[in-house]
Amino acid sequence: MTSISSSTTNQQQLGSSILGALGVGNGLNITSIVSQLVAAEGQGAKALISSQASAINTQLSGIGQLQSALTTFQSAVTALQTNNSFQADSASSSNSSIVSVTPGTGAVAATHNVEVDQLATQQSSITNAEFANSAAVVGTGSLSFTIGSGSSSSTFNVNIDSTNNTLAGVANAINNATGNTSVQASVINVDNSTHTGTVSKLVLTSTNPGTANAFTVDGTDADGNNTDSAGLSQLFTSNLTTQTAAQDSVIKVDGQTATNSSNSLSNVLPGLTLNLQSASVGTTVQVGVSLNTSAIASSLNNFVSAYNTLNSTIQSLQAYGGVGGTNGALFGDSALQFAGDQIRTITSSVVSSATGGYNSLAMLGVTVDSSGNMALDTTKLNTALAANPQAVNNVFNSSNGVATRLSLTLINLTSSGGAINSEQNTLNAQYTALVSKQSAENKYLDSYQAALQQEYAAMQTLVSQYSSTGSFLTSWINSSNGSSSSSSSKG
Repeated sequence: MTSISSSTTNQQQLGSSILGALGVGNGLNITSIVSQLVAAEGQGAKALISSQASAINTQLSGIGQLQSALTTFQSAVTALQTNNSFQADSASSSNSSIVSVTPGTGAVAATHNVEVDQLATQQSSITNAEFANSAAVVGTGSLSFTIGSGSSSSTFNVNIDSTNNTLAGVANAINNATGNTSVQASVINVDNSTHTGTVSKLVLTSTNPGTANAFTVDGTDADGNNTDSAGLSQLFTSNLTTQTAAQDSVIKVDGQTATNSSNSLSNVLPGLTLNLQSASVGTTVQVGVSLNTSAIASSLNNFVSAYNTLNSTIQSLQAYGGVGGTNGALFGDSALQFAGDQIRTITSSVVSSATGGYNSLAMLGVTVDSSGNMALDTTKLNTALAANPQAVNNVFNSSNGVATRLSLTLINLTSSGGAINSEQNTLNAQYTALVSKQSAENKYLDSYQAALQQEYAAMQTLVSQYSSTGSFLTSWINSSNGSSSSSSSKG
């Protein structure tokens, strides 16, 4: 009996084991199984793509930091080129109502005594003839204007016919004549000579002051008489009254006379423009030019600060993290190494095009220590500026100057197609390729998931069929056990 009972128990355990193996009674969680299998399938590719994308984003971030530092440095370099920072740029006049001053490139720090004896003036001539109005007919023929005298003189001609022979027509023809850059014609309405009515007159004025711009008028009168006061002859010099004669400006600078056709003199003192305001014979005006050393130091300090920011950025980006450490975002990057080498070489090398006793930043008090940081010695800078400001400027802005070369290098580095921009474009292209690769991987996993779902759905159907068979087996086993127990009892 014991043996039968034991046999019955074994059969029950076998049936349960078969049914458990088939999942009968429990069902299959297809969604969970498929999700886990798909995740396992895509895990390797996803991790690789994510790692590569993270590395690219890190590099792109590093390039962004480098570009920002380069742009700031480029602005500081440009300021040294465009602001004439090393020129004498602080000028003064003891009496600006007589003469004012404007500094420029090449001005030398000094003080001078200036006396304005005469201002330059423009010639102004008016017709003696009185015309009823601007529509009055003057005459026909041709007018010939001669500007200046001698070998340096020039001429232009104006034809007057029935289409332009009124006073207004003549003025318009003169102003629009080919080759006329020297005389301006206008019509004025004034009292007549007896002050009993209004008449019109033609006024001719030089466009520029100075004796070189004085003019005379003659020509051919269609009435056949070029010397009378009728017809077009009314406009010839012999029938004009000079209101203001053309004359040159005359000044004395430190007791020496200088004559000029203008009241704005830029050729008397190097780099300094004298603007004559009024004549005052016997009155001496002191004009002075001095270096704005504080502005120069400020420009150089901005340059030094921007350089140090750039140097710090480069060092951080290319840093080696050591074993187990984190490297800089652009560790081992060739474009970064190239940029740093170029800038360090330019700022530390001798300027071959510099003249005047100074040919390097170090001679001006700009030095770089062992860690790559730049510093400015303002005492040394001011000594150089006092000795020769133009020579200081040459160190930066001559043909091979520091600012000249840096500007070109920075443009090449940061412009489209430059080393840094090219690397950035390459990284962006790689990132785009990774996005496409991830998209392709996602499509594959979607297809893989669909296939798995189809397979497990079929398996679920098969399991259901086995479930029915399992129920039959269970019933048969139970029935067999019942029969065995009954026979044993009867025995």
